[in-house]
Amino acid sequence: MEEISKEEFRRLILAGIPDMLPEAKPYEPAVNHAPKRKDILTDCEKELALKNALRYFPAKFHSILAPEFADELAKYGRIYMYRFRPDYKIFARHIEDYPYKSKQAAAIMLMLSNNLDDAVAQHPRELITYGGNGAVFQNWAQYLLTMKYLATMTDEQTLVMYSGHPMGLFPSHKDAPRVVVTNGMVIPNYSSKDHWEKFNALGVSQYGQMTAGSYMYIGPQGIVHGTTITVLNAKRMQRAKHPSRKGVLFVSSGLGGMSGAQPKAGNIAGVVSVIAEINPKAVAVRYSQGWVDEVFTDLDILMPRIRKAVDTNEVVSIAYQGNVVDLWERLATEEMYVDLGSDQTSLHNPWAGGYYPVDIDFVEANRMMAEEPDKFQAKVRCTLRRHAAAINKLTAAGMYFFDYGNAFLLEASRAGADVMKADGTFRYPSYVQDIMGPLFFDYGFGPFRWVCTSGDPNDLVVTDRIAAEVLEKILQTAPADIRSQLEDNLHWIKEAGKNNLVVGSQARILYLDSMGRIEVARAFNEAIRLGEISAPVVLGRDHHDVSGTDSPFRETSNIYDGSSFTADMAVQNVIGDSFRGATWVSIHNGGGVGWGEVINGGFGMMIDGSADADRRLKSMLLWDVNNGLARRSWARNQGAMDAVRREMERTPQLVVTLPNIADENLIKAALKHK
Repeated sequence: MEEISKEEFRRLILAGIPDMLPEAKPYEPAVNHAPKRKDILTDCEKELALKNALRYFPAKFHSILAPEFADELAKYGRIYMYRFRPDYKIFARHIEDYPYKSKQAAAIMLMLSNNLDDAVAQHPRELITYGGNGAVFQNWAQYLLTMKYLATMTDEQTLVMYSGHPMGLFPSHKDAPRVVVTNGMVIPNYSSKDHWEKFNALGVSQYGQMTAGSYMYIGPQGIVHGTTITVLNAKRMQRAKHPSRKGVLFVSSGLGGMSGAQPKAGNIAGVVSVIAEINPKAVAVRYSQGWVDEVFTDLDILMPRIRKAVDTNEVVSIAYQGNVVDLWERLATEEMYVDLGSDQTSLHNPWAGGYYPVDIDFVEANRMMAEEPDKFQAKVRCTLRRHAAAINKLTAAGMYFFDYGNAFLLEASRAGADVMKADGTFRYPSYVQDIMGPLFFDYGFGPFRWVCTSGDPNDLVVTDRIAAEVLEKILQTAPADIRSQLEDNLHWIKEAGKNNLVVGSQARILYLDSMGRIEVARAFNEAIRLGEISAPVVLGRDHHDVSGTDSPFRETSNIYDGSSFTADMAVQNVIGDSFRGATWVSIHNGGGVGWGEVINGGFGMMIDGSADADRRLKSMLLWDVNNGLARRSWARNQGAMDAVRREMERTPQLVVTLPNIADENLIKAALKHK
């Protein structure tokens, strides 16, 4: 891709879909492409898919584009419109490099660009940011048209996005969101995985994942922090059980997309991490990036290397380029003690590249999933049963295994694997149930993040310093039940620069509660006003948080009042954010545990040093956290009840309905006599 002048870049953005057909693009085999999707449309539906794709273009181009798009549909199972991918390099430029009438819209263009950066995106040519199917757009025409709309809109318009399609600009007002995003919001009875495949192939819906389709992905840094906290606390739990052990061994899978954070997190947490990955390109990316220290393809060589690292208490990240089931089975056969085990294969997407069956090479598996889907699915189910059996053997020997929320346990149970307890619940917890929920989410702590729109590393250094100063101040009067959370995050932000976490935009993540987020954001806004930070800052969060996500197998898996399968919280969050000052909001069917399994809500907010930004950030951030705290408190989660009471003391206008706690013996006695 060519580097072009700022003026030419602006001209191309403003052009939108070009008046003349650009040259067709050659297929780039060196780029990590999405696997071919299965052939799921009928002949009539294929006609409809072509009609849907061609409506972006004038009729004079149809005779050329119709056969081209038909070929893409046959070859890839989707119409990506490769011809219309821009020739310029896509990355997070300085906010002033974008053409704009609304600076908020320029900030959104910057975030969109970051999600599609070759260094950030998992399948950049297919507009997929991470997770195998977490898309920003369905096709390149949508990208071109959206960027033009953003470049030309004012602060009294709102751009409406339907699953990657820019429906248009609508009159609104300056306090309204500049963009409202929906992804995959299909009727519940039509939300199976095959329905998703069909609607996506038709070009009418897409899976936005979490921070992919909401334009808030900051590279794998976000999940590095979450994984670091999880592994660090799991390590503490295991150390308490086995204080005489030297090194701590953490075994998991996945180096593509978000899962690539695991080896980096392992190094920060001070463990021996061994991560399996079947895709050689994903392994190569993490090794070249320096997030993996060593790569092995031979288990005979790998096993003694693991023993040596554990015995010498070495901190090292190791990639096994191969199938994770082979690794687990070998560990079980050799009876090697594993302290911590997890799984981050993209099992929310089991039939289309998220999980690979054992005993079949990578290339053959990709062929089979598209051409023999039933056979492929049968082999995946068999592999899941073997996968679970090996893990069961190692947990029986003392390993602590947690599901990272990617639907491993869910899909394993559907495959008939031995992962259920007698009462019908999973035999292993999600990491939220044991760690993140009770220690962080219930107290309002979650993945607050920011992006420096200047692209200047010096601005990021300033924000890191400011955030650390705010945390140090909060710690002086913090109650005992949240001191460890604050101390861990203070250590994180002080070390963040040294850990070289930036991939793409100059961004940072820090787990903070409601007060912490507001105070840090206020301090940033003041620093922008004073010129200490040279350009606006975009605030946001992962959906992996207190309020934004209703996900019974992950974010809300520690909700035990029966409401974990409801989605009122996520929907309320987005509605509330939209009228309290968010720059953009998004609501999605799907997230880390898959299509039809979760509802995700997100936001972005640009602060520019103004009094207006100060007003908006306080109003919106207070709601964005405390909506979830109120729900968790009503579910009788003790930490959340305590956190809500403290927030009501700080904010007199906040009045939350608190639960009364029934006596367990009284309940049992009442039912016994019926």
